[in-house]
Amino acid sequence: MTHFAIAGLQLAISEQDNRYLIRSQVEKTKRVFPWVDMIVVGELASFGPNTVNAQLLPGETERFYTQLASDNDVWLIPGSMFEQDEDEVYNTALVINPAGEVVARYRKMFPFYPYEKGVDAGSEFVVFDVPEVGRFGISICYDQWFPETTRTLACMGAQVIICPTMTNTIDRELELNIARTNAVVNQCYFFNINVAGDLGNGRSIIVGPEGSIIHQAGTETEIIPVEINLDHVKRVRERGLHGLGQTLKSFRDSKVEFSIYADDSARREMLEQLGKLEVPESEVEHGRPNWTNTKSGTGTT
Repeated sequence: MTHFAIAGLQLAISEQDNRYLIRSQVEKTKRVFPWVDMIVVGELASFGPNTVNAQLLPGETERFYTQLASDNDVWLIPGSMFEQDEDEVYNTALVINPAGEVVARYRKMFPFYPYEKGVDAGSEFVVFDVPEVGRFGISICYDQWFPETTRTLACMGAQVIICPTMTNTIDRELELNIARTNAVVNQCYFFNINVAGDLGNGRSIIVGPEGSIIHQAGTETEIIPVEINLDHVKRVRERGLHGLGQTLKSFRDSKVEFSIYADDSARREMLEQLGKLEVPESEVEHGRPNWTNTKSGTGTT
């Protein structure tokens, strides 16, 4: 059996330099659970969600984490951070191996527009191989809401999806359901590691390839060490969920052509009717409801 141990660190962070907190928790995790092979932290955990703290990659912060991974002989995904690349800013996650080498950098494809302002979108899917173990894929937070992202990673061979997250809003319950759905329809492990404290409401979730919850955290700081079995992914994909649905095989063998992807005009015709991607405004004006006429699209006062 191909076993591999991953610890999610759900950390209570604030909008400051949290690197030394992360370092102490990584060291603690390896001290208490020396069998852990990989450690994952939540989205934007290093400096919080302010683009003024964007870092150059490679740079000082990246070196900080490569040294941390090497010192602790562990695969490390220290959440994500804002990356400054000339005039553009990306939300970027690092993947570092136990030798302290950066094996991947992933730029979030779906920034949380219109709220995540001033952040550019990445355009490349990222998978990486852990030798003699299996293939892993990376998403960041809002990426998980788009089923095409996880399906693409699965079709690239990913057996485990790592998804650092920073959610402090009332839709966290929905994200828990999305994590389960992403896992079961792609027959993979799904690690959705949220932050806690001032910037997140926790409730990290780890889901197996048959959609079952392996662990769901509370709302405070928590170390979540889990041993996974990559042979289990292979078996579920080969034999189906409980010997039933074999979704990836059906997707492979389907003759269906999804016209919304092949023909841009077919997609745009409907979607353009949705209006601009912007923060909603109040529908109340001067103390009276400003109801919208859904046929004409004009407001009444």
